[in-house]
Amino acid sequence: MKLRIRGNSVRLRLSQSDMTQIVDHGLVIDSVEFAPGEKLEYRLETVPSGEVRAAYKGNSISVVLPQKLLEKWAHTSEVSVEGLTLLTNESYLKILVEKDFTCLTPRDNEDDKDLFPNPNKTK
Repeated sequence: MKLRIRGNSVRLRLSQSDMTQIVDHGLVIDSVEFAPGEKLEYRLETVPSGEVRAAYKGNSISVVLPQKLLEKWAHTSEVSVEGLTLLTNESYLKILVEKDFTCLTPRDNEDDKDLFPNPNKTK
């Protein structure tokens, strides 16, 4: 699972095995370590109902998807799931969870064996 943060937006990209994990177990966790004992954990989890939402607590970012939305997304050609969380009257946190596709141009240092086939790749 990849994490991208930019301004007031959080984006998670899932590989095929991440998708299997979230569908089968309702949870995918990854982390980045900055120094010994200092890491940021990020997780995607499902809940029975509700809205797409995100939270930050301690050193952990949690993105939550309703189960029905996950099931629909996982088993169709839909690329992403989006959500908006109102922060104040004037600002939002944008949440995007998407399938991670292979690059159209191969990259030497990127392992894309577990990524979804790119729908834009010519056959």
